[in-house]
Amino acid sequence: MEIIHVSAECYPVAKAGGLGDVVGALPKYQKDLGHVAKVVMPMYRTKFLRDNQFEVVHKGYTHLNDYWFNYTVIKETTNKLGFDLYLVDIYGLLDREKIYGYGDDTERFFAFQIAVVDWLAAWKHHPDVIHVHDHHCALIPFMVKYCYAYRQLQNIATVLTIHNGQYQGQTGMDKTVYIPDYDLYKRGLLEWGGALNPLACGIRSAWKVTTVSPTYMEEMRHSSMGLEPLFEYEKGKTSGILNGIDTVVWDPATDRYIEDHYDITSFAEGKQRNKAKLCERYNLDIRKPLITFIGRLVGDKGADLLPQVIEDSFYYIGRKMNFMILGSGLPEIEGRLQGIRHLSRGDYNTYIGYDEALSHLIYAGADFILMPSRVEPCGLNQLYALRYGTVPVVRNTGGLHDTVIDYGDPGGYGIRFLHASVQDMTHGVWRSVELFNQQEMMGEIRQRMMQLDFSWEASVRAYVDLYERAKRGE
Repeated sequence: MEIIHVSAECYPVAKAGGLGDVVGALPKYQKDLGHVAKVVMPMYRTKFLRDNQFEVVHKGYTHLNDYWFNYTVIKETTNKLGFDLYLVDIYGLLDREKIYGYGDDTERFFAFQIAVVDWLAAWKHHPDVIHVHDHHCALIPFMVKYCYAYRQLQNIATVLTIHNGQYQGQTGMDKTVYIPDYDLYKRGLLEWGGALNPLACGIRSAWKVTTVSPTYMEEMRHSSMGLEPLFEYEKGKTSGILNGIDTVVWDPATDRYIEDHYDITSFAEGKQRNKAKLCERYNLDIRKPLITFIGRLVGDKGADLLPQVIEDSFYYIGRKMNFMILGSGLPEIEGRLQGIRHLSRGDYNTYIGYDEALSHLIYAGADFILMPSRVEPCGLNQLYALRYGTVPVVRNTGGLHDTVIDYGDPGGYGIRFLHASVQDMTHGVWRSVELFNQQEMMGEIRQRMMQLDFSWEASVRAYVDLYERAKRGE
């Protein structure tokens, strides 16, 4: 089977979050099962582009309403990612360093999708599946079905995976003129809530729709920023497939970002050595439990609550723990986290920004990772943490519910709390401190979590089964 993944992100080419990790891993594991998997994404001006070799495989000419443009498709020549990587370049739109955040993002990603479909229509053969990811690529199922110029593609199965339904790409209905000539009787598929909504259009037009965990799919039917009736109506073609992690990249026994490796037989010594390096570098007390947060400093992740949780923990629980924050996001949250550094007595520090090597060291050296997400479609951080013997302290939502069992329950290995609130989070911190002080139980839990299998193998088989059912019309 030949699968074409179309995405705005793919690690290590360009990554802003979990979407990049998934698209960088899923095709590789699909290839391991004997399938042909390829990734198509924009040609941002990133370090990966400068450091690797490419060849031009296609040049085309198409339009965004009355704006005609040339596009070029290049292919990475060494297959270093484990699958074929194609980058689409459009002068003036995609030739930028950042992935998102420009005033013309609507035009950038509309043009990218049109170029991708135009290129696929020029192929002498057709892939079996076009698998698109999030709203940036969600118009493709509509275009291959209903745009007159691409009707030769209409029998290709299309799958949409929603990594975060909070972002839907809404824009004015006047932007429908960007889409190449299509069956006007289908114009209603583009509109939702009075706006052109690419995500809603993708849900309606794709053959199958997935989210990145079963619980998140259930949550979308009740809370999805206005799409609740649509998820209910289309529930016959929707499912949740839990993300996996790349166990080659995320393996404490071989991790290229850390010096002190360990496995399930040596985690006690290995984690202690990594913790010592972290504590020395960031002026933390190695004797205390190290509680960390890694991720975007935004409301969805509950990061706005962190400063008060840290202050309340020090006041009500006592100076019995370290906190280490790694992330970037909203300036007001960044400022508040930096603003409480004066509270530290060798037990609090922050790194505002993102550092891949530091994140690996934190997973290896921390005792607990705090994930108070208001919304968490799947979550990868808790899966990385489990792999490294770092206890996840999570809100009971989405993929966190599907992957973390509270250690107070049979077979449990994590800490769960119900609400994204300062009180619940602080209680989770207190439970972390109490668990850390029971070193025998802590060791048993670490051993239990490091044996868990959240690799991609089971997820990949679920996706392949989904593709086959889509092709059969089931």
